[in-house]
Order: sequence, then C-alpha cells, then structure tokens
Amino acid sequence: MPQTFDTILKNGTVHTPGGPVAADIGVRGGKVAAIGSAPGDAGEVIDCAGLDILPGVIDSQVHFREPGLEYKEDLESGSRAAVMGGVTAVFEMPNTNPNTDSADRVHDKLKRAHHRMWCDHAFYVGATADNAEELAELERIPGTAGVKIFMGASTGSLLVDDDGALARVLASGRRRVAIHAEDEARMNARKDLRVEGDPSSHPVWRDDESAMIATRRIIALARAARRRIHILHVTTPAELAYIAQHKDIASCEVTPQHLTLAGEDAYPRLGTYAQMNPPIRSAAHREGLWEYLNLGVPDVIGSDHAPHTKEEKAKAYPASPSGMPGVQTLVPLFLDHVANGRLSLQRFIDLTSAGPQRVFGLVGKGRIALGYDADFTVVDLKKRWTVGRDWLASRCDWSPFEGMELTGKAVGTIVRGHRVMWEDSLANDAVGEPVRFESVEFGF
Repeated sequence: MPQTFDTILKNGTVHTPGGPVAADIGVRGGKVAAIGSAPGDAGEVIDCAGLDILPGVIDSQVHFREPGLEYKEDLESGSRAAVMGGVTAVFEMPNTNPNTDSADRVHDKLKRAHHRMWCDHAFYVGATADNAEELAELERIPGTAGVKIFMGASTGSLLVDDDGALARVLASGRRRVAIHAEDEARMNARKDLRVEGDPSSHPVWRDDESAMIATRRIIALARAARRRIHILHVTTPAELAYIAQHKDIASCEVTPQHLTLAGEDAYPRLGTYAQMNPPIRSAAHREGLWEYLNLGVPDVIGSDHAPHTKEEKAKAYPASPSGMPGVQTLVPLFLDHVANGRLSLQRFIDLTSAGPQRVFGLVGKGRIALGYDADFTVVDLKKRWTVGRDWLASRCDWSPFEGMELTGKAVGTIVRGHRVMWEDSLANDAVGEPVRFESVEFGF
C-alpha cells in the first residue's frame, strides 16, 4: 500500500552515508521518512532529475551582526544569503553590540531569529574574564552552539588573552569551546609592521607565529583542563601539523577564503577587501592547507562570513575593518574545487554535514537517513556560471569572489522539508528554528 508524504524529491542522486544512490526521498513531518524508488504520493513533488541531493550544508561560523550593527547585516539578510547559497543551518558568533555574553542576550538573539531566519541556527556565547564562572550554565541554554573565545582582538570587544582567564573559561563547562587563535601580545608588539595604505602588510603584522603561539597555548591549556576545543579559521600548515598531533582534544576549521585566495594576487587585486583575521596568506600557505585537508586533518569548513560596508572597507589600511562575506559562496566555491579535482564530493559532504555533526554533537542533522531532519542542499554539479552582484543577498552588497566563473551551484535549499530556495527564488516564509545539540538535550 503506497505511503503518503508531505514532499517527495524524485529522480535525484541521493548522497547517503553509504554513498550516492539513484533514489527518491519521502519527507513527512520535517523528517526523512523513506528513501527508495517512488515511495508513494505527496502534496509536493520536486523533480531532481540531473541533480545531486546532498545532506544540508552547515556553516558553523558566521557573523550576522545583529544586534547593534544591522547596517552591515542582520539575522534575516544573513540567513537569506545562506539559503540562497545552499546552506541549511548556521552557527552565529557573539561579537555583536552588545556582545552575546549573558543569558538575556542569548534569549534576545533567539527571539529575534524566530521565523525571521531562513535557515536553522544556533548562537555562540562570548567568553570574557567577567563571565567565566557562568559559562557552564550559559552553554546549556537550548539554541546555543557553545562558548567562543577570542584570544586575539578582532571585530568587536570580546577578548580573553591571558592564561589565567583562559584557564578559568576552560574550567567552566563541558562542551567543545570554539577558539580564535591569534596571540594578542605578539600582535601588539608588531603593530609598527603595519604599513599605512598597504593591506599586504596585514599578514606580516598578524604573522604565522602569532597564530602558532596561540594554538600551542590553547591546546596546552585545554589539555590541562581536560576540555575539548575547536580551533577556527586555521591559516597555516604548521598549525594543522600540530593540531594533527592533538586530535583527541582539538578539532579545527578551514575557510573557503583561505583555500581559494592567495595574498600575492588578492591584495593587489582586492586591496582592503581581502583583509580578514587571521589574514589571507601566501599561495604556499594555501597549498599547504589543501595538503592537510586531503590528509583529513580539518574537521569542518566554516565561511567566517563577516560583512562590512563598502564605505568601511574603502578606508585606508589599517583603519579598514577586517572581514568579508562568505556564507553564500561557500557551497559554489567548493563545488568548483570538486569540479577541478581538489577534493572529492564525499570529502566536501564530510566537511559540511557529517563533520559538524561529529564535532558539535548535532541532533537529527548531518546525513540523509531515516528519521533525520529533511535538510537537503540540492546541487547541479555541472552548471557553469559567474558570480554576479545581482545574485548576492548579503546587506553589504559585495563579495571578493564577484566575477569568478565557477562550475557547480546550489539549485535548492530544503530546511526540515520546507523548500526555502529553488532556482534562485526565495520562499514566502522564513522557517528557521534553533539547532539541537546532544549535550544540551540529553545532559552529556
């Protein structure tokens, strides 16, 4: 007897944990209810002939700037950019104004996000010397992605840079802590290496050793505290080689920007638009990151979407702010890398769905399997196209990848069975809900 579903995705190549299969997917109540051949009838049938259906892509590092900096981005516009690019869930960072560093401010973000955000979401709590002892409770608020530490100053005022305060933060709580690993003392001592009007001096100032010192320090402190950590936006092969020796306690992330751009081209071509923290480094650094990515060291990809207005980015270095948008271009950039043989599609899936599930303990996400959330990134692997300004949805209205010719694009974004984007058209209603975590749901 045929089953009835809310939605059926037909005729696509479905990327299951066992590999790609030609199959239909039946969705009921926001969950995967069937995988097979023509599983039944549905209120909505989506023809995916010629398309690949990937597990929903999760971007575990974005800055959507709300509250306080909505002129750059807000939760609605940032999440709209996410789903336009094929991203089904995001973890949003705490360096807003005010900082997200208390229970009231976490709940304020969750309230602001409710059915304004197009994708599912979770919010990081910012660690400070003042809230260290409260973090064990704050990280257990449903809808939080955990705790974020800025060891080096970046956009905003969150900073925990001395070992005593870091140890107090790591001693408070049990979940994996996200780390911006740049050494504040070294960078303060090197500020005179910044060259007025020359953003190519940015990676000279915030050099390899600034990152390496911080990475060594935080791994030693984490081991002493017996606390798992997640090192964000790693930019040097030396860090990845070191992290590989400490995978029992440290996971890590790489970004599309650091795997795609190289300083020799980016700074002359883009100027301050290429400025971010940690910096875009050399082509040799980029190739080293690729080597370790294909050796399996990075666990996830995060876009570090961090928009600023064109007026702000046009300021002369170093008055120009660091950060660039990236949530909308994450999927197509990596599909292009897949098309060019830099990594396999299976490795991309691991970095953007299964990897985040393992690292962060997500409930119901990370794979296409019975009972899991019906989150799908539907892609055309062969589509050749050019990143145009009219496609960009971020409020900042620019991308370092504008004008780039790519192969591969997200055709559809489906969040818990809701088709929120199809062929560059947005749905009528935002349906984003908080992401659930095992450690919060089940008290691990």
